[in-house]
Amino acid sequence: VDKIKCSGPTQDSRSVVSRFQQRYWKTKQTLIRVSGKKEDQHVVASDADLDAKLEVFHSIQRTCMELLKVIEQYQRRICFLSQEENELGRFLRSQGSQDKSRAGKIMQATGKALCFSSQQRPALRKPLCRLYQEVETFRFRAISDTWLTVKRMEQSRTEYRGALLWMKDVSAELDPDTRKQMDKFRKVQAEVRCTKRSFDQLKMDVCQKVDLLGASRCNLLSHVLATYQVRLGRGLPVGEQQCCCLQRSLIGHHKALSEMFVAMETNSPNSSSMSSKT
Repeated sequence: VDKIKCSGPTQDSRSVVSRFQQRYWKTKQTLIRVSGKKEDQHVVASDADLDAKLEVFHSIQRTCMELLKVIEQYQRRICFLSQEENELGRFLRSQGSQDKSRAGKIMQATGKALCFSSQQRPALRKPLCRLYQEVETFRFRAISDTWLTVKRMEQSRTEYRGALLWMKDVSAELDPDTRKQMDKFRKVQAEVRCTKRSFDQLKMDVCQKVDLLGASRCNLLSHVLATYQVRLGRGLPVGEQQCCCLQRSLIGHHKALSEMFVAMETNSPNSSSMSSKT
């Protein structure tokens, strides 16, 4: 019968204990971060450049969402303003055609200018729709990819700081004359070096991606907004010319406008009801 030798814990049992200890200190570091407890100031200061990059990333993430909301509101208000201008212009033209005086001609000219302005505004929707699509694609692809890298980096940072807590706990009870404690310290020290290498690599990846993300967003906005600027530049001078012509035609006809407004006031339903009450 062969003799069975029991010479202490096996390699598998040691690895299980080691993994358990790693998870314990990682969980402890997670609780420290979530609860907002004060961490080692030197460890926090070493990640100052990384935290600054993360603030830039979160700012890009937040402002892209706000930009999408603003573009949606802007498009709705352009459509609403165009409809209101068109209706007011058509009303003035119809009323001016019934009035054969100078005031009627002024109303027709004003209505024509408003109708022309309402026709120019919808031209801005096409570059705005493209801007919305480009920013949305940028958010779903570039920002999402960077966010995944940031998430992996945060996990690696938690593991690294947990390993530092583990080494700090082992160092407090370290006896250099005891071989078993020295072996345990070297094992924890090796774990710290391993987690630091992983964290440093992901830290560099995050910093590079955030820099690239900021540059990409600047290039995107400058390229897409150029089309919007061209469309806006085409419509504004023509509308300005129409308004200037209208302004010149109104010079010296303030009396006719006053009479027109008085006549509109007296013919309105509110004025007739007020006069009946008196």
